[in-house]
Amino acid sequence: MNIALQYCHITINDMGESLVFYRDALGLEVRNDVASGGFRWVTLGSAAQPDLEIVLSEPHAGRSQADGDALQELLTKGVLPMVVFRTDDLDAAFEKVRASGAEVLQEPVDQPWGPRDCAFRDPSGNMVRISQGPKA
Repeated sequence: MNIALQYCHITINDMGESLVFYRDALGLEVRNDVASGGFRWVTLGSAAQPDLEIVLSEPHAGRSQADGDALQELLTKGVLPMVVFRTDDLDAAFEKVRASGAEVLQEPVDQPWGPRDCAFRDPSGNMVRISQGPKA
């Protein structure tokens, strides 16, 4: 049996701001943009992982009012799970994302457990880490 991750959902507040971050700063490509009931779900991906996609949606998209409200509260607090990207050039990725105006949480640093990584907040307050494996 083979199993692989297909989608990862990221809850965001503003689709326009989030696209500037995920598409323009991180370099992901828009693969699908679906509108329904006043909301949008935008799917992005990377040529490096053609079978893995990230879906951006707002807290109330496809959810009950109560569930959307609860998710919005967690998003506002900045306590939703982080997303971690991998790159082969962390310094270049860091500079590109920093130049976009994203909030820097951690500049590139060598971690004691192996990778070199950095961290940002996306426009909705989600933590986004970018990692590069140890150099051989």
